[in-house]
Amino acid sequence: MARVWIAIARNISAAQTDNCHNCVTFFDKGRAGLQARRKAPFATMSSTRLLIIEDEQDVIDLLTLNLRKAGGFAVSTATDGASGLRKAREELPALIILDLMLPKMPGLEICKILKTNASTRHIPIIMLTAKAEEIDRIIGLEFGADDYVTKPFSPRELILRVNAILRRGKGEVLDEKMSIGAITLDPARHRVAVGGKPVRLTSVEFKLLSMLMHRQGRVQARDRLLNEVWGYESLIDTRTVDTHVRRLRKKLGKAASAIETVRGFGYRIRET
Repeated sequence: MARVWIAIARNISAAQTDNCHNCVTFFDKGRAGLQARRKAPFATMSSTRLLIIEDEQDVIDLLTLNLRKAGGFAVSTATDGASGLRKAREELPALIILDLMLPKMPGLEICKILKTNASTRHIPIIMLTAKAEEIDRIIGLEFGADDYVTKPFSPRELILRVNAILRRGKGEVLDEKMSIGAITLDPARHRVAVGGKPVRLTSVEFKLLSMLMHRQGRVQARDRLLNEVWGYESLIDTRTVDTHVRRLRKKLGKAASAIETVRGFGYRIRET
């Protein structure tokens, strides 16, 4: 009888050992999976990859935290211009948040390089600038940057801008060629000419001019332009529109007067 109880006890002990081993294995696997997720918290198939090129770690942490809260973003970062340019070329992110004052390579140079390369020119760029850097903002827009945000900035506003730029995509494209005065616009070829001479426009400038020309004589409110050209809601600062209109007029040269300012409201193309 004693031998029977000893055998039963040994079997129970062995079963307990196996169960403990299985529990340890289960928890080890669970812990390993959690650690892997922590190492790559945004690496999901549905995530939209963004690249932040910024040398101030506090700004990087602020943006990363708020983008994480917003959800749906995989964030990559670089703290100097050279590594930022390399990551942009390697990762081809959906959008780049680019500071202008960077070590090793300035942000404007990065913007110029990316926007003149066929493989990266499609990547939208939002510039981070200081209020005193108006000339840099103008040059950045000239190089093809899609928008700018001045420091200090609201993280919520920046995320609204990011979402709007990603959402707008290519937007509506009207294919018919049209001319108003000296200005000729050819949407199919994405070309603009003034008096027969080609004028080089950024994608945003082209879309802005196209909308105004197709609605000739009708005043377009700044809020409406923000929504339809940029995809922004009206709570975004309307100076974005004014800055782009100034640049557009400068590029149109002698035909700049075709864009008329309606004070306190918006813009329109003059009726001929």
